[in-house]
Amino acid sequence: MRADNTEQLITAARRRHEFTRSKTIRALRELDDAGTTITFETVARKAQVSRSWLYTQPDLRAEIERLRASGRRTALAPLPARQRSSDPSLQRRLEAINSRNRDLLDENTQLRRRLAETLGLLRAAGIRDPG
Repeated sequence: MRADNTEQLITAARRRHEFTRSKTIRALRELDDAGTTITFETVARKAQVSRSWLYTQPDLRAEIERLRASGRRTALAPLPARQRSSDPSLQRRLEAINSRNRDLLDENTQLRRRLAETLGLLRAAGIRDPG
């Protein structure tokens, strides 16, 4: 009669599963940090797992889909997900830029007015070429 080694087999299968998951999570992070486009194919290749296995892991599948959806990156500035600006942060930056733009427009208007006045004074004084 053979010895019952099902516990060892179950333990080995659990270890192998956890090792595979950790490899896949590490691969996802490395791909995202490198700015690589995230797809099931790229993750499977990097982690050396099958795509079909990835599809059976709900949390990994959701993370790949999330990164793939948010990862429509420009080729010039790929950023990892954790470094991307939040919507409120972008809103504050836009408000600051608009405020600065208004200030510059006001300053430009004042400078044009002063230049016109100065040129008028020079013309009145009979000076043709101020340069």
